[in-house]
Amino acid sequence: MNNHPFHLVDKSPWPITGSIGLLTMMSGLVMWFSKSITILMLLGVMILLLTMTQWWRDVTRESSFKGLHTMKVVLTMKIGMIMFILSEILFFLSFFWAFFHSSLSPTIEIGLKWPPMGIMSFNPMNIPLLNTMILLSSGITITWAHNSIVSNNISQSIKAMMMTVILGVYFSALQLYEYIEASFCISDSVYGSTFFLATGFHGLHVIIGTMFITISMLRNKSLHFSNKHHVGFEASAWYWHFVDVVWLFLYISIYWWGG
Repeated sequence: MNNHPFHLVDKSPWPITGSIGLLTMMSGLVMWFSKSITILMLLGVMILLLTMTQWWRDVTRESSFKGLHTMKVVLTMKIGMIMFILSEILFFLSFFWAFFHSSLSPTIEIGLKWPPMGIMSFNPMNIPLLNTMILLSSGITITWAHNSIVSNNISQSIKAMMMTVILGVYFSALQLYEYIEASFCISDSVYGSTFFLATGFHGLHVIIGTMFITISMLRNKSLHFSNKHHVGFEASAWYWHFVDVVWLFLYISIYWWGG
């Protein structure tokens, strides 16, 4: 028996396999970009997916079946999630910094105007506005799910999480369509670089958040959460609200003002 409330994790191979998967995927991306060979990248993605599945399985066992996530552990996990979201805010701040650095004082190389000469930007009243409505709606549904869990209404929480996942997938599909229809690419001046980096990384975060909520929904369906102990879902909800807020800044800055 431990005489402390902390969780000392067992030895696990997943950090090592996750590192190998990341190295393989990044090397595969270089091969894909330079030689159009995708096999190494797909291998890395497969290793990462297998690692994620088994790592999440172990965390689920520790929290739901072994009871190792005490209130002290939950507190430190919440602090860790807050620190992670703060680091993500600074990550996106660098993209906004690059965008405003170039847009507020366009140089002669890009025609002394913004958007640069030859760039046909997106109409902010079309797909970007629809995506804004989708993400704002998903913020409502994830809050509905949280309130349902606190109220011990499992069926309502599952429905609300399912709606959030559907809205997240819908957003990603519309963004993919927008990229396909774009009249410029990532190599078209500083506008293309900052646009696709900022919106692309946000799109990646939407996909990650959708997976996060999907796992929480499956765990909720298996009765892994209670009205007082649902830190896994809370982390996914915080992450999703962060994604919503970043998109609002992206829409106002890049699509509406910058376009």
